[in-house]
Amino acid sequence: MQWKCMGLRGRWLCGLLVLLCCVAAAQKIGDPYKILGIHRRATLPDIRKAYRQLAKEWHPDKNEDPTAESRFVEIKQAYELLSDTERRQAYDLYGITNEDDHMYKPRHDYSQYARFSDPFEFFNSHFRTPDQDITSFHKLSVTARHFENNIMEKSVHTPALILFYTDWCFDCVRSAPAWRRLVEALQPLGVTVATVHAGHEASLARRVGIHGVPCLSFVLDRHNYLYKESLSSLPKILEFIRWKFPYRLVAKLNDDNVDAFVNDFEDNRVKALIFEERPNIRLRYLVAAYHYRDRVAFAFVDLTAANTQNVSARYKVQRNMDTMVLLKEDSVEPAATVSTTEIPTQTLRQLIEANQMLTLPRLSSQSVLDTVCPVEWRAARRRLCCVLVARDLRGRGVRELRRLARRAPERLRYAYVYAHAQPDFVNALANGSGIDISDVEHRIVVIWRREASRIQYEWLNESWPTCAHCSSADLADGARGEEAVRYHERLNETKRALEQLVKRLLKPSEVVPYEAHVQELLDEAAVGAWRALVSAAGEWAERGAAFLRTRRALSAASVLATVAAVLALGYFMAYLVRMEEESVQRQKEERRRQNGSTRRNNNDAQPQMRLHELRAEKYNGLVRLLKPGCRTIVLLVDMQSKVQLLSKFHKIVWPYRKNKTLVFAYLCVERGVEWFRRVLQLSLGGGELRVNARNCVGTVLALNPHRNYFCIYHAKHPEGAKPHKRINRMTRSLGGSLGGALGGALADPEAGAFIGFHTDPDSSSDDNADPPVLLQENLLDGLENWLDRLFEGSTHRYYVNYWPDMTNK
Repeated sequence: MQWKCMGLRGRWLCGLLVLLCCVAAAQKIGDPYKILGIHRRATLPDIRKAYRQLAKEWHPDKNEDPTAESRFVEIKQAYELLSDTERRQAYDLYGITNEDDHMYKPRHDYSQYARFSDPFEFFNSHFRTPDQDITSFHKLSVTARHFENNIMEKSVHTPALILFYTDWCFDCVRSAPAWRRLVEALQPLGVTVATVHAGHEASLARRVGIHGVPCLSFVLDRHNYLYKESLSSLPKILEFIRWKFPYRLVAKLNDDNVDAFVNDFEDNRVKALIFEERPNIRLRYLVAAYHYRDRVAFAFVDLTAANTQNVSARYKVQRNMDTMVLLKEDSVEPAATVSTTEIPTQTLRQLIEANQMLTLPRLSSQSVLDTVCPVEWRAARRRLCCVLVARDLRGRGVRELRRLARRAPERLRYAYVYAHAQPDFVNALANGSGIDISDVEHRIVVIWRREASRIQYEWLNESWPTCAHCSSADLADGARGEEAVRYHERLNETKRALEQLVKRLLKPSEVVPYEAHVQELLDEAAVGAWRALVSAAGEWAERGAAFLRTRRALSAASVLATVAAVLALGYFMAYLVRMEEESVQRQKEERRRQNGSTRRNNNDAQPQMRLHELRAEKYNGLVRLLKPGCRTIVLLVDMQSKVQLLSKFHKIVWPYRKNKTLVFAYLCVERGVEWFRRVLQLSLGGGELRVNARNCVGTVLALNPHRNYFCIYHAKHPEGAKPHKRINRMTRSLGGSLGGALGGALADPEAGAFIGFHTDPDSSSDDNADPPVLLQENLLDGLENWLDRLFEGSTHRYYVNYWPDMTNK
């Protein structure tokens, strides 16, 4: 912020403020949010607004409070902290308020590139060409803070093109010549051009959405648009930039619609006509139209078109030159005209800056109010603004007011405001002076803005006369007609009264009688959410229609037609499949109705599972001739436990009933214990083995006949034990009183009990412990978990050379 110090007192105050800033720089300030009176989630515009209001209120030249100087410095430091994204983040996370303590993120010094203009120079400099010098990247490099605080904020009026790069990037080196051509083409047009080191500013690259380097980002109206193609084609990049500008930014004019455009000043904007001998407007004029879109409405006239001859002759345009014509209201001649081969950007902006406001502008937003009626707190240099409160601008009186505005001195401006569009502003003026709100229409108020939200004003006693039926010819001929005469006399009296009022209020010693606090003006050009949505939909529809008229429309139409054909074919196939399914379903329903049996319907609706008995007659079908990939799950039962164990076994294996690779069976040990003994004997490699049939009850075998192996489940032999030790212990327990070669005899248990294990002298202490006795109903408790391990392939496999015969014994 710059301070203009006037006189001895001003210089003394400036010196004191500088001294205070230097002293306070070494001290930590308090809570910046409380100092500015804002919320912790306040946005950057909110912070700037609060700072401007507090700075004007506590400025030492305006506030006589003894603590104004220190308070002003405190406000400035709080604003500097919160407006810096990195320092604000450091304060929110760590409470750091002094920039000297801001060491959580290292600062990048690009002075190292002064030694090596190319990062590959020390490695392979003789392969580098002059065009592949990336020093231009470092010269234009900006930090994340500069990107957020300057480029993003200024993109509302100034577009920016940002290149993300890294040092060790061969594609970045190859794109250096294309980048220099872009800089040379866009910088003269007023486009901000900068680079960002994606390695040093990784957080910024992630927020923007950079996935690879080099990558171009076009920043427009606080939005980032990534260019995802190669940087080698300059026309494609310029076309990409042109496509991102608002579609209706520049209107196209011809002889049919020129009158409607140049006579409509209800949008409160100056009209600018661009004449060129080309079908599309140049990018330099498009950038200028975007920059001044709030104040100037641009239109483009193609001099090569057949229906633009009248409009070009109307403004005397030379066909071999670019011409810009600025028009204001009620003016036969243009406000300004420039014509040259190619209008320079600087000339273009200077001309627009000098004529960016209408002769009689409307106070349609806060920015217009700040431009027409700037703040001036010094009485000797006060600036006055004569504002007409009206409902519309029809009639002779408005033209007379515009004539006064053209002849107004430097410190006086004329404007008008719609009472229905700015009700808060008009009500504040009426209430502050005690005037009824219904009496303010067609009255002029002279205001002096001492502060942004505080104005002093005085009403003109006479209302401004209007006469819709009084023509200019009548007034020029002496105001023939009684109505015209009365209007002319009243108009002259009101003009003299207004001139005397303005002359009196411009005196430094004159006191303005009324004062009011006003809020910011509503932006009349702002659109609601629904209107913006409809406008966006219309814009994209027009963009699509314009695209269909280009050469690429044929390829795009071909792609769309192909996609439509594929979707139609897919829908047709789905329709056929659905019809076939419905036909099959109807046939099933007919068969069910013909059968007429509820039990048959239930059987058809739910698949059944059968338990086969493993006997000699079914042995080949269940074991030897089973298909590859299929397994047979066999439960060993006796006549005493058959009913109870088969019921529980059926419940456990029921979820696997739809698996066509599984066959479920049971084996009665009274008839098949010899076969089971032979299978165990073959898995142990031979030797004599005796098995107690009672001890085998509850054993489950998972046979894979094609691979010649089986997996075994036994309630007292978990899978955790070592396989060879487990099978030995199992054969000992199954042997019971017929231990034979394994030694020892075990008594037959009571009905429903299970025999314990034998132990040998070499077994460990864990093996010597007598396990608890299991009852018959608990024999299959662990089968469900064992089946899960079986299908996962984690159970141990016991291999046999062949499957023994089964007799009818």
